[in-house]
Amino acid sequence: MAEIDINHLNKQFGTGPDSVSALQDVSFTVAGHTLVSIVGPSGCGKSTLLNILSGIETPTSGTVRITENGGDARVGYVFQSARLLPWRTVMDNLMFVQKAQDRSAGERCQRFLDMVHLGDRTESFPGELSGGMQQRVGIARAFSIEPDVLFMDEPFSHLDAITARSLRKELHEMWKATEKTVLFVTHDVGEAVELSNRILVFAAGGKIADDMTIDLPFPRDAADEAVALTKVKVLKRFENMNLIAS
Repeated sequence: MAEIDINHLNKQFGTGPDSVSALQDVSFTVAGHTLVSIVGPSGCGKSTLLNILSGIETPTSGTVRITENGGDARVGYVFQSARLLPWRTVMDNLMFVQKAQDRSAGERCQRFLDMVHLGDRTESFPGELSGGMQQRVGIARAFSIEPDVLFMDEPFSHLDAITARSLRKELHEMWKATEKTVLFVTHDVGEAVELSNRILVFAAGGKIADDMTIDLPFPRDAADEAVALTKVKVLKRFENMNLIAS
């Protein structure tokens, strides 16, 4: 079982009076087949947290452990943009990140491309795909390395509402099928309610302001009354904490 264990994490940029505190005493644990969303206003440390978890940044203090059955976990990452290599085909972009360049890897890549409904575009180049299609390839690429833990940093924020809604459904199907542990950063409260078992609310300065369990059956749809009412409840709690979120 994959587990993310964060204890008293702090991140400060700069020194002296001009220093900026991005994270302050952040502690939480995420384990097993769960999808946890992190929401909050711009500049509250959401992306900084993912950068530390993925090894891009180092914390000022505190500890991070990402494990699978006691050993080091394999981590995947989905960015805000697909970041595909434009001179490689769709299949070549997925194969580029595979540890072994063998038939098994190719079949695995094909399986995940099929799951995002791009199984017939393996020989296409990124420039021949729409933005939504490119992001589908990015999601398939992240799942194709079979990570124990998957980090997603606002992967649908640059897409139109209809495309984003479709991708949320596809992401949920892949998450359900693969039973991964997912940490999902978003500005969109409705998106967090639709996708998540749990929502961590970050406030300005990088503090955890709330930790909410979303106990609604899957699959969920933004148009469902229960989802809409839960979104209103979450936003009301944001207002009570003087947080700005959309």
